[in-house]
Amino acid sequence: MLGNLCLVHAIHSWLPISLSGTNPIVQKCRAEQVKGQKYGGGGAGQCVCKNDGEVCGSDGKSYGSSCQLRAAGAAVRQVRKGACDQAPRITIPPKDIWNISGAQVYLSCEVIGVPTPLLTWKKVSSGHRREKVELLPGDRDNLAVQTRGGPEKHEVTGWVLISPLGKEEGGEYECHAANAKGEAVAMATIHVVESLKDIPTPSLGMKQAHRPDRGPMK
Repeated sequence: MLGNLCLVHAIHSWLPISLSGTNPIVQKCRAEQVKGQKYGGGGAGQCVCKNDGEVCGSDGKSYGSSCQLRAAGAAVRQVRKGACDQAPRITIPPKDIWNISGAQVYLSCEVIGVPTPLLTWKKVSSGHRREKVELLPGDRDNLAVQTRGGPEKHEVTGWVLISPLGKEEGGEYECHAANAKGEAVAMATIHVVESLKDIPTPSLGMKQAHRPDRGPMK
């Protein structure tokens, strides 16, 4: 008799559903589910989602599947397939760097958002009368900008590579992420020092006194 029945998948666990509200018993698969392989040795199949891709709910939240959305409550309906739109968020900001002239250094930045944000870099310089903002890479021969998707879906990682480092490259750098929902900004500073002895150590409370461990692809 249980051959045509199955357990219902609710969010992350396989749970029996009570039809009467008192005794847990098995139930037929719901409309958004199909029967999978048999559960244990009892002969009942498992209900699995027909589509396990991410969906956007009317509450503005993203759900891992239509089954997870349905489990959120009757008031939540599916707006569309895929994640809900969200403004950019910087997951790993760039860090300050200290190094000597002639060194090779880079800044890195990771951002996420839906739709996938556009990541750009700017150098901010303070002049005598006003602040100057330069979109990178500009016309600098010793500076390059690299961007790639990932590591997560809707995430972008970007780098500013400088080789060799000169005094004119010292200053503030801006990681800027933008999409249709908004924008996000994070800043870091490159300090060009005279000698290796002038580079502070992390024990002095500095954010970073050397190049980041993760670099761009060669």
